Amino acid sequence: MKLAIHFRNFTMPGEPASLSGLLAATAAAADDGGVDTMTVMDHWFQMEQTAPATDPMLEAYTTLGFLAANTSRLKLGTLVTGVTYRYPGLLAKIVATLDVLSEGRAFLGLGAAWYEKEHLALGVPYPPIATRFEMLEEAIQICEQMWSDDEGPYEGKYYQLAETICRPRPIQSPRPPILLGGTGEKKTLRLVARYADAWNCFDLGVEGIGAKLAILDEHCAAVGRDPAEIERTAISTGNPIGDTDAFLFRMDQYAKLGITKVWVAVPPPDPAGFVRQLTETVLPRLADI
Repeated sequence: MKLAIHFRNFTMPGEPASLSGLLAATAAAADDGGVDTMTVMDHWFQMEQTAPATDPMLEAYTTLGFLAANTSRLKLGTLVTGVTYRYPGLLAKIVATLDVLSEGRAFLGLGAAWYEKEHLALGVPYPPIATRFEMLEEAIQICEQMWSDDEGPYEGKYYQLAETICRPRPIQSPRPPILLGGTGEKKTLRLVARYADAWNCFDLGVEGIGAKLAILDEHCAAVGRDPAEIERTAISTGNPIGDTDAFLFRMDQYAKLGITKVWVAVPPPDPAGFVRQLTETVLPRLADI
């Protein structure tokens, strides 16, 4: 099983002046230690279920560009970008740029968005959930077209593009991977089956994840797609260093369900030290699963 790290807490000692150094050191520890992927949240405010909304939160794609310059092998993306945060054509351009500057290490993490508070605060439209899912499907289609040879128009219900020019093209062929996050059975998993290269779910336990994967397989069958084409990933809760045996036991159960990559959140106050300990004590055993 592969290891990914997720940087979601920017309330670090000495911030904001310390953040560039802490991020660079954490990314270097992950890059050197064999971590597969590093992600950041795409939010404008900190999530209130984690900490006050006024806690520090860096803009995601600026941060990923910084990480690209400080690493050489880590895959880079968001977990995940809400469809309402950027016009899809602009998002496709941003991810293409990240892919070029990282020399082919970018992926697009995308979801239907949920954090109403930050939308209202910054004056960004927050449509009803059914509308956001329709926008999400159009956004995926636009990104695919932007990264293809088709530079013609796109006419959707929510988005109309006169031209879909994206130069330079992404380095990865045929395009950067698309990861969809979420566990909604009727809409999210249907979109995963139709479009995604990877799916990320919450730490729902063996029965919970198993049930979602069974539904994903049904959606794949409905559209004639091989479920094996979709990478299945999860984000873990808890601290794997605190109880490594329990963490690895759970990951072994997840691997038997088809999960091939697990995300671990990086905590303060020493994120680089945490990642070094993770790669030294947990990753070797995780890689054997």
